[in-house]
Amino acid sequence: MATETRKRQRSCIACGKQAGKAELYRVVRTPAGSVAFDGTGRAPGRGAYVCSEACFAAACKTRKLERALKTKLDHDELERIAAEVSSALRGA
Repeated sequence: MATETRKRQRSCIACGKQAGKAELYRVVRTPAGSVAFDGTGRAPGRGAYVCSEACFAAACKTRKLERALKTKLDHDELERIAAEVSSALRGA
């Protein structure tokens, strides 16, 4: 009897929407401590998922992104990451 494997669902940190890994956008804190957008979804480090640009903005505003990544982010870093997420959404 074959068993069916289920794909693990991830949740958007802003709205809580559950989706597969390929449908969400990952922001990662690398082991070196830098924070960046992870377009591949495979970068090493602590990750947080958002489902849209609006959810990314909401997560930044309410500091959910900082809590999920367990690090402090300044305004310049948030703008840089927002630009990366924005360009990824336009490219998709």
